[in-house]
Amino acid sequence: MSESVFLTVPEHVAIIMDGNGRWAKQRGLPRTMGHRKGVEAVRETVRAAGAAGIKYLTLFAFSSENWRRPEAEVSDLLGLLKAFIRRDLAELHRQNVRIRVIGDRHSLRNDILGLLLEAEETTKDNTALTLVIAFNYGSRDEISRAVVSLARDVEAGRLRAQDITPALIDARLDTAGIPDPDLIIRTSGEERLSNFLLWQAAYSEFIFVPEYWPDFSPEIFHSALEKFASRDRRFGGLSSQAAAVGT
Repeated sequence: MSESVFLTVPEHVAIIMDGNGRWAKQRGLPRTMGHRKGVEAVRETVRAAGAAGIKYLTLFAFSSENWRRPEAEVSDLLGLLKAFIRRDLAELHRQNVRIRVIGDRHSLRNDILGLLLEAEETTKDNTALTLVIAFNYGSRDEISRAVVSLARDVEAGRLRAQDITPALIDARLDTAGIPDPDLIIRTSGEERLSNFLLWQAAYSEFIFVPEYWPDFSPEIFHSALEKFASRDRRFGGLSSQAAAVGT
């Protein structure tokens, strides 16, 4: 499908990739098989986003709460991330994709952190799609870290408390320099943000699809983009139709 099909292409799409475990359970498979199938959906979605003309694609890969899962599952998820970067980094680089990682890096294992830093460094000058990987990410943690950073500046006399603005907070978030998501998609039929991009989602459009993430296809993605294109985004103001009547 050509990107010209979409009258309005979102600049930034964020996806909560949910349902790998349930996909596997339905088929009598171990949860790890759902995660492995989900990696294939990631590859297809990255290609589809680039073809549609989307500039930023953020994928919720591993939340700061996911460490509570069974150790074997966490180990498998980390292994899949490492395998994805090792296998796909060269191809993404050839496609001019830039990789950016958001989330708390301080507690990450050196092998994982090293791979993430390598992916960012290798692709830093690429200019096509920016693939934002939310890893060890939690929005409340992100906002807390930003507030602590500002508080330290106030303590040191570099900043007055009354001069703190939403723009200053935005600049201290992990997503500094990345536009807010126009569209957030969540798979598996769940309808919540689950601590994902809470600050950035202030004016995002939401689309919830019933399919589990391993079944998320370019066709489902295109359908979500078509729904987005049909919406009238008002950002707290009047709709375009109402504004036209008032002129």
